Amino acid sequence: MPGGMDWMQNYGHPVPWDLKLEPMPVHRILEDAAARTPTAACIDFLGRIYTYAEIADAVNKAARGFQILGVRRGIKVGLFLPNCPQYVIAYYAIMMAGGTVVNFSPLYTADELRHQVEDSETDIMVCLDVAQLYPTIAEVLESSRLRCLVVGSLADVLPAGKALLYRMFKSRERSKVRADMRHIHFPSLLDNGDLEDAPEIDVHGDIALLQYTGGTTGTPKGAVLTHANLSVNAQQVQAIDPEPDIEDRILGALPLFHVFANTCVLNRTVLRGGEMVLLPKFELALALETIQRRRITALPGVPTMYQAFLDSPKIETYDLTSVRACISGGAPMPAELKVRFEEKTQAKLVEGYGLTESSGVVSVNPYETGGKPGSIGQPLPGTRIVIVDKEDPTKPPAEGEPGEITVAGPQIMRGYWKKDAATAEAFVDGRLRTGDVGYIDADGFVYVVDRLKDMIVVGGFKAFPSQLEAVLYKHEAVKEAIVIGVPDAYLGERPKAFVTLLPGAAVTDAALLDYLNAHVGKHERAVAVEIRESLPKTMIGKLSRKELVAEERARYEAARTAS
Repeated sequence: MPGGMDWMQNYGHPVPWDLKLEPMPVHRILEDAAARTPTAACIDFLGRIYTYAEIADAVNKAARGFQILGVRRGIKVGLFLPNCPQYVIAYYAIMMAGGTVVNFSPLYTADELRHQVEDSETDIMVCLDVAQLYPTIAEVLESSRLRCLVVGSLADVLPAGKALLYRMFKSRERSKVRADMRHIHFPSLLDNGDLEDAPEIDVHGDIALLQYTGGTTGTPKGAVLTHANLSVNAQQVQAIDPEPDIEDRILGALPLFHVFANTCVLNRTVLRGGEMVLLPKFELALALETIQRRRITALPGVPTMYQAFLDSPKIETYDLTSVRACISGGAPMPAELKVRFEEKTQAKLVEGYGLTESSGVVSVNPYETGGKPGSIGQPLPGTRIVIVDKEDPTKPPAEGEPGEITVAGPQIMRGYWKKDAATAEAFVDGRLRTGDVGYIDADGFVYVVDRLKDMIVVGGFKAFPSQLEAVLYKHEAVKEAIVIGVPDAYLGERPKAFVTLLPGAAVTDAALLDYLNAHVGKHERAVAVEIRESLPKTMIGKLSRKELVAEERARYEAARTAS
């Protein structure tokens, strides 16, 4: 950090940076909460309430069920699930039985699932009988190392009235599950006595979660996250809440299989004894109705989610005054979007930063002050951030120059699963190399300039896409923006921008190109701006460059071949 530890005089979080944190088995988070407030609401799933006592009892029985299936230390169990009570129960039960959770995105194809099953050595998969999921994983069961599927149903966890309607009128959305020894119904997993011979957990040595990276560059890698990594990150995030004792109901619209929600929605909320109001996926109308119905107090999201709220013509008809705190992560938050959202809702929206490899969260802007515009905030307690030279990570950057952000802390992964070379490359002097370029100001606030891999080299000069995107976001017509480097025969690369427009906006590609190039340096000038109806997004809804990069490179190669 800059200037030694002088920046701590301006530490904006409500706890000291050197706060004592207690590594513990992840499932103990739930056990402790259930012991404190057994009758408190733990989960609201589309109107059905589950108390902490109910969830803790189900977890205990499911842990015994997993033990009967052979789960013990070293056994991997996959979760191929949307947000639902079965996810929460299986997540803690697998860890309680001594096993390791492996998250699988419900958006994966059979080939992607098969690769991750084999790489992670997953033996058992938990899924639902919904038509969007079951046929795909059933195919993988027949062509991979998977031993069996544990299959649940949404009808089992819905309120009675909705469950009846679901069974009667949603038959097309359900798949017929095979009846054989390799298919276990989720309810039968719970049809057991309490856990016997609970294994001793080595919080620093035992793997709680294998969380695969997004795979934006090459094949996804499994980040090895221990019980200590996850339990401490939950404590770090909870510690920075300036109002830790007031009512807490969090909207669980972000997918729990993503590391951001895994820490901020699941483990942090359970640690606090709050209520998770889970939605199977983010749907704007349902989210607005749910915020009003359950008087939601906290809303973690990605920038595109907050933009969707603002775009809704019906937002004025909902009472959102219960929302006090929102944390944005997953992608940079445009300053204009933050201002507009806070003005519209009166909620505090702060930006944070984290990675798969950091269990979820590294830094957050202080809630009470709101932090600094454009910053990803100050480090969480116990977290150290150091900026190093972009070319040589063993050296500091040149004076006044941004460098690569490196991070050390108790939440940082042990390494990549079965990838020793990649693990060695990912660390320098015991700190994780994030691949992000940034700097730290004198008050300890961190700023991300760009991704190392996203930098555009124009005739030897470096252009940062995020800086060009920031210019475009200042234009009154621009809703979303992505800048990538496209091949150029003379300069190597040139920036090209892709944008979507706000409702009712009228502007041309050429006008936006003139606007952008008038506000950037000569080497940063874009070759084109292309207006589109939509831009590609990742599974959690953040804007994604890789599809546009592939599209432009294919176009360039086709043109070169034709000539």
